[in-house]
Amino acid sequence: MKKLTTTLLIIVLLTAFGCKKQQNDKTDNITTATNIVTHASGLEIYRYDGYSVVKVTAPWPDAEKGFTYVMQQKGVTIPDSLSQYSIIPVPIKTVVVTSTTHIPSLEMLGVENSLVGFPGTNYISSEKTRARIDAGKVREAGANESLNTEVMIDLSPDAVVGFSISGDNKTLSTLEETGTKVLYNGDWTEQSPLGKAEWIKFFGELYGLQEKADSIFNTIEKDYKYAQNIAKNAKNTPTVLSGAMYQDHWYLPQGGSWGALFMKDAHAEYLWADSDGTGSHTLSFETVLDKAQNADYWVGPSQFTSLHEMVNDNPHYAQFKAFQDKQVYSFATKTGATGGLLYYEVAPNRPDLVLKDLVKILHPELLPDYELHFFEKLK
Repeated sequence: MKKLTTTLLIIVLLTAFGCKKQQNDKTDNITTATNIVTHASGLEIYRYDGYSVVKVTAPWPDAEKGFTYVMQQKGVTIPDSLSQYSIIPVPIKTVVVTSTTHIPSLEMLGVENSLVGFPGTNYISSEKTRARIDAGKVREAGANESLNTEVMIDLSPDAVVGFSISGDNKTLSTLEETGTKVLYNGDWTEQSPLGKAEWIKFFGELYGLQEKADSIFNTIEKDYKYAQNIAKNAKNTPTVLSGAMYQDHWYLPQGGSWGALFMKDAHAEYLWADSDGTGSHTLSFETVLDKAQNADYWVGPSQFTSLHEMVNDNPHYAQFKAFQDKQVYSFATKTGATGGLLYYEVAPNRPDLVLKDLVKILHPELLPDYELHFFEKLK
């Protein structure tokens, strides 16, 4: 009897040890996975068998906290160590997104029909999604900071992809309290052109389309680097001015900003490239004129769509050499049916096309057969 008891004890101990070992292996696996995100600074994605862990580490500027979402495929058990985080059953079937920059990701992945609501539908320029709006398949959902709660509850989407400029977004918090799955997207905080584009992987996880999202981004990355390498063959480095006056100040990109980094990769000398910051400079007209009067190109003159419109607004624009030489290029001429700018909607997702545009503008001999996608020379 004593021998039998000892044998049973050994079996129990071995069984317990084995179970514990298996559990530890599964838990340890969470910490040993590799982040598949390579350019985005505010996004991390770790993939496992049947689920993935998505970390949004920079949901808004200077955020002191991030968010972790666990994308759970049907029938898969999530480790206990992840139960504290928001669990999202995937693939989702219906969604409400809150930024026009999210629309191209849905369309590139082929899941635009899952969009059931959007705050400010008039801002959407995509012909494909506008057709769904006109057909009543995408409902008006208010505004990002004040979503229509009644409409949102009625829509009952599988997920709401929102963004916030700070940690205080009462509408999204209210929706979470109703049981709605809310995910914060921080693509807009990225400054690297490829970093913004890589957020398509965030949507790839939501829809179980990881391979497709990876493939799309890899192609964008390849084309971007191709254009970047072509620009290195340029025989000159033209100087570039950007921005325009608004009320009593001239606003232009700071040196570490998204727009300024494009100029660097296009082998141009952006005249404020050495300025600190990732936002906008606020300068006087005189300060800009003093530094950029002889700039070779003027790229992105705010909302203006013609040279005539520019001098009507401010006759002093004519003092710039780039204006006199008619080397002024704008993206404001290309809009959707309701007036939304295509550049603001699509460019963050397609930095390869933005860079090719700039190379064509600044070094036309390097891309002789390329036609401008976003920009247009003002007449």
